[in-house]
Amino acid sequence: MTNLPKAVLYYSPKSVWSAAGIWDSEEKGYGSDEIDRRVVDLGKGENYDPTFLRLNPKATVPVLVVPYENSLGEDTESRYKALIETKVGTPSQTIVEFLDKSRSAISSTQTTSAAPAPALSPATIAATMSCSVIIDILHAETANPNTLVYVNARDDESLKTLAKGIAPSLQRRQEALKEYLSQAENGSIRVSDKVKKLWVEKLDATGLILAVLVDAEKPQEALGEQAKANRIAFFRTARQAWEVNMSDVFTQLSKEMAGPYALGDQFSIADLHLGGWLSRVAKLAGATKEDDGSTVVSKLEKRIGGGFGLPRDFITEQARRENSKTDRVTKVGAFWDALRERGSWKKVYETGLY
Repeated sequence: MTNLPKAVLYYSPKSVWSAAGIWDSEEKGYGSDEIDRRVVDLGKGENYDPTFLRLNPKATVPVLVVPYENSLGEDTESRYKALIETKVGTPSQTIVEFLDKSRSAISSTQTTSAAPAPALSPATIAATMSCSVIIDILHAETANPNTLVYVNARDDESLKTLAKGIAPSLQRRQEALKEYLSQAENGSIRVSDKVKKLWVEKLDATGLILAVLVDAEKPQEALGEQAKANRIAFFRTARQAWEVNMSDVFTQLSKEMAGPYALGDQFSIADLHLGGWLSRVAKLAGATKEDDGSTVVSKLEKRIGGGFGLPRDFITEQARRENSKTDRVTKVGAFWDALRERGSWKKVYETGLY
């Protein structure tokens, strides 16, 4: 086989949307001769490195760098473009759309892989619209799974646990950003004012969270006035994120989902987004990959709090066969149980949820 240029997927092993890209490539059966995977260490701030920012000025992962179709010949110098979006419907072609359309059962992709290549894009206008609605819900700021990581505490005890888990990584990121700014200041690296502004904004945002976390071991009465105000504001944000936003998001998802998968019986692009997002939120609620759907839903409802409950309005296939209309479950729970049976999901989350 000729040595044609590969696509390169830049990802973080603990990134929700990176999981969607990796999961997509697993579902589509891409071979190792088609896509290289390169880790970007977010904890060390590698996504803010000037070299990475040339690929993605937003400093997010995943990024899929692909050769242009008309530059694949051996006698042609290859040129590349970077795809930085996983969300369907964005102006540029998305990563999941590209991976889905670039390999099919009848395509010639210069691959040694003999794995099936199922079509994941919806086949009808109605399904496409439902897919877009679900993905829009998941990518709205109120559903941001990364925000939930940083505000996963609503009392002093859970704040201590949170600080032990994420403060070291945030401190490394803070140090990396300070170093980039220092190098830009002394002229050892040359970057645009736009890049410097990005670094300053991310440094400020990281500092706001760390200001609360570094005092996590102190009781309320031992805090200064500013530190006390910061903690109160933090808990207010956390309650909004979980008790209000997550309640609304899960209510919307339950309404839009068909079950057992997002659009019905067939796995689709919508499930790549929903599965990655739900795996993160379930992890934050204390769930594990071994939990069944009912257990995951119970943990989610408890974490959201305030008496929140998902509607038990889905009849499983087994219940249909047994003509039991009283054996109803949540769509989210049925979705989780369907995911756990997929080999691709097991591979992506082999070492646990993230």
